Amino acid sequence: MPDGSVGSGAAGDLTAPAAPDTIQDTGGRVRRATLRARLRRDWQLLLMTVPAIGLLLVFHYVPLLGNVIAFQDYSPYVGIKDSPWVGVANFQWLMLDESFWDATLNTLTITAFQLVFYFPVPIVLAVLLDSVIRPRLRLLIQSVVYMPHFFSWVLVVTLFQQMFGGAGLLAQTLRDHGYAGLDIMTNPDTFLLLVTGETIWKDAGWGAIIFLAALAAIDQNLYEAAAVDGAGRWRRLWHVTLPGLRPVVILLLILRLGDALNVGFEQFFIQRDAVGRDAAEVLDTFVYWRTLLTGEWSYGAAAGLVKGVVGLILILVANKVAHRFGEQGIYKRS
Repeated sequence: MPDGSVGSGAAGDLTAPAAPDTIQDTGGRVRRATLRARLRRDWQLLLMTVPAIGLLLVFHYVPLLGNVIAFQDYSPYVGIKDSPWVGVANFQWLMLDESFWDATLNTLTITAFQLVFYFPVPIVLAVLLDSVIRPRLRLLIQSVVYMPHFFSWVLVVTLFQQMFGGAGLLAQTLRDHGYAGLDIMTNPDTFLLLVTGETIWKDAGWGAIIFLAALAAIDQNLYEAAAVDGAGRWRRLWHVTLPGLRPVVILLLILRLGDALNVGFEQFFIQRDAVGRDAAEVLDTFVYWRTLLTGEWSYGAAAGLVKGVVGLILILVANKVAHRFGEQGIYKRS
């Protein structure tokens, strides 16, 4: 037999790993595995996923069945089964409610503003941290900027109150120099800037973790090749770093758009009385004040269902736009 003929072909390569959906029989032939064969082969791995799948079903998918009360005049005293059906009456009532549209407008305004002024901050912070050469200094900076993420919103608002409130550090400094005091915490006109600043201080460092991981995945040979070709630091940033971050940026942008109607509850609930309902009312606080406190459970379920449907539509549209620009998005193209 000529030299090397044994190793030619898929059947002769007995050491080649089989594909995940194939098995290798005793004769060395590779054939497509049946579902039963794959279950028997991977049952240990599948068993490890059972707790996570159970939690997902119990706390995410089973509660979805409760959305049925959006089409009922639900009362917890009679239960879902005996509550009368009202069809889409709750949604009609919701569409005619001016306070709902005011909360929706505030929510979309805050989302759009933070999309422009908050979303790029973790990216810039990750690039700056990645440029720090000394590991100990980088670790120190990362620890400092990550820490506020673990603070509660009560603590964050309290710290901002001590700095920018009517009796805070900024107001006292202005008075000591002969100027009028400034109370940003109770000014509805600056509330949008205030909540964005609080969000940046609290979560920008934590959000930079994902972009730091994406930066670590960029091939360092690309930087070396660009440097050899004469590219400076800014050109390497523009032609190597930003293209390497683009898939992650687009993915997070799609997820953020899908979450456009959910800007949070605690941050706005705490500051609502200080600046007024017109400035601080968002959909999450609207559901609390308008439905949970009054016992209008079906009305709140209708508002939550509208939020979910709009979020799903935004995700699908944004993902389609990402596909048009050649990116994968949150799922692969068919």
